[in-house]
Amino acid sequence: MKAPGFWGFPPDERDWRPQLLAPISCAVAAASRHRIARPPAYSSKIPVVCIGNINVGGTGKTPTVIALTQRLAQTGTTPHIVSRGYGGTNPGPVRVNERLHTAADVGDEPLLLSAFAPTWVSRNRATGVRMAENDGAGMILLDDGFQNPSVAKDFSIVVVDATYGFGNARVMPAGPLRETLTDGLARADILLSIGPDHAQQKFLDTWKKEINCRHITADLVPLATGMDWQDLKVLAFAGIGHPEKFFQTLRGLGANIVDAKPLDDHQPLNAALLKRLETEADRLGAQLVTTEKDATRLPAEFRQKVLTLPVRLQLDDWSELDAALNTLQTRERN
Repeated sequence: MKAPGFWGFPPDERDWRPQLLAPISCAVAAASRHRIARPPAYSSKIPVVCIGNINVGGTGKTPTVIALTQRLAQTGTTPHIVSRGYGGTNPGPVRVNERLHTAADVGDEPLLLSAFAPTWVSRNRATGVRMAENDGAGMILLDDGFQNPSVAKDFSIVVVDATYGFGNARVMPAGPLRETLTDGLARADILLSIGPDHAQQKFLDTWKKEINCRHITADLVPLATGMDWQDLKVLAFAGIGHPEKFFQTLRGLGANIVDAKPLDDHQPLNAALLKRLETEADRLGAQLVTTEKDATRLPAEFRQKVLTLPVRLQLDDWSELDAALNTLQTRERN
């Protein structure tokens, strides 16, 4: 979801729209606070780690979940991922099988995540957690659901894009937040801001006074695949929260982007759209390139025509998260 310009920071005092929408935002914040305050419908027997956000739209949750699954695997823990499966038609509960399911069935993010750990799609998150428990999960990673009270969380990580921060700090529709920043950060165990050093410094300068929980930093870095991107003519397309970040990453690798097509987050890649992209790439003599998440939505017969640039989360310091995960694992063993 793309944020309107008036969601930015610092707020444009000349723009009257946030003020006009403020009463609706207050009602949304109150409703969110009331819903979140409900007692959890289910408490799991094994640790539940929620990876969520306060912002609407993409902040980097999926790379964070991938990083956690890989970190836990190094300690011998088998995590299961539970997701709502945004964009998929199957309400679940179902364990994602990449040989049987498509992104249209279960959503693009669960299909991508299933390559790293057992992944469950369930519109009812409590049911999904029970299924993961019964299937032998050593820990449950709740993909999103920070504002969902149906499952008790043992540990919550709030992910934010360091470049965009919390926008104008208003609740939607006057701003980009699902709940007030004060309410959200009060329930967070760790705030993870993702972005390069200059963005991290700006984020800290802007939001330091608002951060009342532990704060760690990370960045998304391209995964070394042996691909030489230098001077490669590419037509890049991306349907993620902030497509321009993907284009910047390609440019940083030396790719010559002759055309860049930003798409809506989770936008279906139908035959007409793919035909237009292929025709334009042929006309420009360019290679089609997209993200890992977008690649899951490509028809099988089209995937060989598109290169994928994967990125991975690189934490500046794992010690805070390692300590938290170790505590959760110890609690389960006891």
